[in-house]
Amino acid sequence: MRARTVVGNWKMHGELASNAKLLGRLRERLADAPCRVGVCVPFPYLAQARDLLDGCPIGWGAQDASAHPRGAYTGEVSAAMVAEFGSRWVIVGHSERRSLHAETSDRVAAKAQAVMAAGLTPIVCVGETLEEREAGRTEAVVAEQLDACLSRLGAPALAEAVIAYEPVWAIGTGRTASPGQAQAVHAFIRARLGAAGAGATVVYGGSVKPANARELFAMPDIDGGLIGGASLSIEEFEPICRAFD
Repeated sequence: MRARTVVGNWKMHGELASNAKLLGRLRERLADAPCRVGVCVPFPYLAQARDLLDGCPIGWGAQDASAHPRGAYTGEVSAAMVAEFGSRWVIVGHSERRSLHAETSDRVAAKAQAVMAAGLTPIVCVGETLEEREAGRTEAVVAEQLDACLSRLGAPALAEAVIAYEPVWAIGTGRTASPGQAQAVHAFIRARLGAAGAGATVVYGGSVKPANARELFAMPDIDGGLIGGASLSIEEFEPICRAFD
């Protein structure tokens, strides 16, 4: 279902004391945000996020989950385990997982399916590298990534997820797709979903900051953001969550 959405991805950051301070400030300052707000934290901090955010509108979740429901998969965490902490979200297919852990689009689709089977909302990440963009392959790359999920889940189910367009060349680099560049890919994603695309939540991820959030979120097909480093600071994250006209 299409909804304004801003989710913070803490990546591999955090410690109990600083987390408590940040989560407390999120609860205090963003309970009345004009959008759905969430944070995806490292696995060890799911219980802390639950304890400190329970009872307020801010959701929490994980940055990955296994494609398997259970079994001899040392080091993996199932979506059902994540759900036991009252989680709402799970990021799947982040570019860092695709590049550093060689996750294929088929594996990402399997993870999205497992997350949905556990009653959680996957945030399915898609996006191209700088080399792929410069070669004019942005739409082909995004289509291949989306089509793996479409094949496994179908468009109506995928439209119930959150799709995050994250151009790899704009993640952690300080570079950001222009609003026009981002809008074009978001529109393509909706078209790829067919009739279900009009109701899908599609957000942008890639060096979103307070200075550029309002212009990005004003685009007709951009519903919010998946926020990396800026989500670790309430001074940066709050204005992003409020950057809607």
